[in-house]
Amino acid sequence: MKSRSALCHSNFKILAGIAAFFFLLSSVARSLHAEQQNVQPIVMDLQLDGEVEPVLATYIDEGLADAARRNSSLVLITMDTPGGLSDSMKDIIQHILGSPVPVAVYVGPTGARGASAGFFILLSADVAAMAPGTRTGAASPIIAIGGFTIGVDETLRKKITNDAMAFLRSYSEKRGRNAKLAETAVTDAKAFTETESLDGKLIDYVAATPEELLRSLNGKTITRFDGTKTTLALTNYQRLSFELSARQKFLARIVEPDMFFLLLILGTLGLYAEFTHPGAVVPGVVGGICSVLALYAMHLLPVNLAGILLILIAVTLFVLEAKYTSHGILLAGGVVAMVFGAIFLIRSPLTPGGVSLGMAVAVTLPFAAISVFLMRLVLRSRKWKQATGAEEMLGEQGIAAAGLNTGVEGMIRIHGENWRALAQQDVAAGSAVQVRKIQGLTLHVEPANAQSATKSSK
Repeated sequence: MKSRSALCHSNFKILAGIAAFFFLLSSVARSLHAEQQNVQPIVMDLQLDGEVEPVLATYIDEGLADAARRNSSLVLITMDTPGGLSDSMKDIIQHILGSPVPVAVYVGPTGARGASAGFFILLSADVAAMAPGTRTGAASPIIAIGGFTIGVDETLRKKITNDAMAFLRSYSEKRGRNAKLAETAVTDAKAFTETESLDGKLIDYVAATPEELLRSLNGKTITRFDGTKTTLALTNYQRLSFELSARQKFLARIVEPDMFFLLLILGTLGLYAEFTHPGAVVPGVVGGICSVLALYAMHLLPVNLAGILLILIAVTLFVLEAKYTSHGILLAGGVVAMVFGAIFLIRSPLTPGGVSLGMAVAVTLPFAAISVFLMRLVLRSRKWKQATGAEEMLGEQGIAAAGLNTGVEGMIRIHGENWRALAQQDVAAGSAVQVRKIQGLTLHVEPANAQSATKSSK
């Protein structure tokens, strides 16, 4: 009986242990399931605000990479841009097309635009959306000044336009968008409202807010650029912002074409003022700083050598205007050269990105006036008579106090002082003499009336 009781007790312990094990296993499973249910999908927020330039392109690239590291469900790029540089635009599009995380580009808020380079970027996204009261398009690469197209060779114009159209088709068709209508933004510089874009199948959604867009996308299946299909699970999502660093914000401002041109001209003007007026210090310091910042921006931007040469020619013409009488011809030529140099300064073949006409004119005119004024001051100062030292007495008149004999040192009185003097002819006492040469502390003089007679005979 005792052994049977012990055996039953032992079996009870085994069964209790098994039950406890399964209970613990069930608890762990429920905990893991709860954790999986509580994992929030991540939506990475990026801001494409302002001109499309190298620093902003780097920021977008880094944001897409960070979203991939976090296994984000979606990258949402909120865009408001007038356009920008084609090289930076292509870099952004390349990373959007190759992103392992789906990308939605949203033109917003109300009043925003996705023009020129922004239009290309919008159509490259997995999901393209716009807010009410926004517009996009106007992506023509043709360069125009003040509404007039610059005289470009017809073959070159067609080459640039066809290249832009082919680039747009290369990904918009695979995104299922209306490539034919999109091409009119390039060929005719056509722009579209959000309603026209949606009806024309250029975009996928019109949403008043990013939150409304994300609600619309929840559960939707989208086709990626490589043909794979992905279902967006955005229930109880978590939004994370990827911000520009303080350094990137500063550099982004510097590499804007308008700011780059302004820094370049301020640097040139500051150094020019310091060289023509040594010791001023402030122009040299400001000019040096601006020049270094401009050189850094030049390292990042696609600078056109023709633009640099035109600006150098303009500065040369301004200097020549101060030296020679051209009745304003050299000045006008310099202004025209600098304005065209500013416009051609940045290479952006697929988009009209670069220095604006307004900035080119607003900077060129003051620079022309100041540089000519400074050079004229320098040239005028070279004609000024020296006002200090013995040299100031050249041409001055004095009185032979006790008379002067030829080749014999005597004394004259000039400026209230007595000076040793030599004359090449006799001078009577009290007669006026004029200083013709200074040798050490001795003045070489001649009768003042002889100088007057010489001038009258000529």
